[in-house]
Amino acid sequence: MKVIGLLGGMSWESSIEYYRLVNERVKTLLGGFHSAHTVLYSVDFAAIERMQAEGRWDDAGAELNRAAKALEAAGADFVVLCTNTMHKVATQLEDGLGIPLLHLGDATAAAIKAAGVRRVGLLGTGFTMGQPFYRDRLAAHGLDVLVPDAGDRELVHRIIYDELVLGVVEEASKEAYRGVIARLAGAGAEGVIYGCTEIELLVGPEDSPVPTFPTTRLHAEAAVDYALGTTPLPVPPA
Repeated sequence: MKVIGLLGGMSWESSIEYYRLVNERVKTLLGGFHSAHTVLYSVDFAAIERMQAEGRWDDAGAELNRAAKALEAAGADFVVLCTNTMHKVATQLEDGLGIPLLHLGDATAAAIKAAGVRRVGLLGTGFTMGQPFYRDRLAAHGLDVLVPDAGDRELVHRIIYDELVLGVVEEASKEAYRGVIARLAGAGAEGVIYGCTEIELLVGPEDSPVPTFPTTRLHAEAAVDYALGTTPLPVPPA
């Protein structure tokens, strides 16, 4: 079994989910007392969030590059960046790294295409929904990506940062997300990406009228399958 390098802490609430999911999948596939070989590097999210807010993406990329290299030095065979938004700096994270990054966008796109979906709605932070780095990665896989309107994007982002990253789960916020999801489906989305690791703490497949693609679970499952040698590393777009 390859050693999975989890680069987490953004937030630690969702990093717990990654650790749980990779170990649950190993147990399901191997049975008995088996668990995943993992190394975890958890950053201080306050510092990363400040860099996000101030637009200091180069600084954030340099910090995650240092963290990824620490995972490599600790024996990780590949890196799983446990956040959607920070894939904005994936190229910088990989600079000089001797082990591969299992890109969340590639793992998500593979699952969407396998489900026969081509037009998909995207929920995430304001950065993930509003900037091209994530949408373009999915589009390069042949997907048509829809995002909510400006008001809905602000609502989704606010609930993530004001509630979910702090471990706060409110029924009113769940209802608000259901409304956003329904509007994406009404606009033609054949499925919806839960494109922020914390979103899965609030809503599930039962909250959507169309199939959902929870990126935390999909990423964790792809990591285990690659670690066990049952599937190759998800292929980047050509």
